Parts: sequence; C-alpha cells; structure tokens
Amino acid sequence: MRTLRYGINVTLDGCVHHEEGLPPDEESMAFWTAEMERADALLYGRVTYQLMEPAWRRPDDGVWPDWMEPWEHPFAEAIHAKRKHVVSSTLESVDWNAELVRGDLADAVRHLKEDGDGVIALGGVTLPTALAGLGLIDEYVFVTHPVVAGRGPTLLAGVRETLRLELVDRREFASGAVASTYRPVA
Repeated sequence: MRTLRYGINVTLDGCVHHEEGLPPDEESMAFWTAEMERADALLYGRVTYQLMEPAWRRPDDGVWPDWMEPWEHPFAEAIHAKRKHVVSSTLESVDWNAELVRGDLADAVRHLKEDGDGVIALGGVTLPTALAGLGLIDEYVFVTHPVVAGRGPTLLAGVRETLRLELVDRREFASGAVASTYRPVA
C-alpha cells in the first residue's frame, strides 16, 4: 500500500499561504526536491493544481523562465515529470500528466493508496484538511519557517477531531527553518 505523505511550508503562527513570508531558499528547495523525487505520484485539489501547473510546468521550448533560479530547476523537473491526481468537481479536464479524481473522496483516495507501493505526495490546504479528518494521511511533513505572518490560511484549520502525532524525523536548516515529520499515533 502506498503512503499518503502531506508536506507543506508553515509559519510559526500556522500560516500556510505561500506568499506570506515563505519564499524558498536553496536549502529548503533542495529538501522539497528530494521529497518530490521520492514520491511516485502527487495528489492535489483544484486550487493547488492550478497554482502549481503554471509555475512548474516545463515550457514548450524546454527553457525555464528567467524568474526561476537555477537551484529551482531540479524541483521543476521533478514535479513536471510526476503523475498527478487532481480532486475536482468543477474542472472538466486536466493535462500536465494528470488525471481527475471524482466520486466519493474517501473511496477514491483509498483506491489510490491501494494501487501499489511507494509514496503519494499530498499538497495544498483544503484537500489535506479533508483527508486528515478522514484519517487517510499516513505522514505529515511540515517545514516551519521563523516567520510570523499574522494573517492567511492556517494549517489544517477546520479539522474537527484532535490529531495525535508522533515526531519521527527532524532536520534544521541554516535559515532557522525546521523540517519535522510526524505519523499519526495509533
């Protein structure tokens, strides 16, 4: 069975909006690149898919845009190549090596998890909250940055029941950010 692994950047006050003081640096981008490379598939909701696709899809000419730092290219290559599953009831179609996930969310995600071994990397805000509430996330990876945003969407806001997690790995970055990996306590 595949592991559903949710990863996201977060501020000290729990904000998960990518524009609220969480710019990537070379070290954190290398961390996320390794996370992307270890996944054999990605699972996103519509909003995250539509955010990631224009930013990280390889241009038709194969040349990455000038705004992208050379140390971001490995991440872009890794995400571009991955199989993507997109949960949406409003999108008519997807491309970028993606397929739509429809129907009952719990059943659909269980089916994805049962389809082989490896890791499904889960991203976003709303979809992970729903999947956490359903008890379907196997691992949580939070890179906590030394920033207080003071606004924006917060990590797993709306989860109705307490999630008890155990720390299974921790890594500190030169920037002061800390990557922590947790698993649900059985």
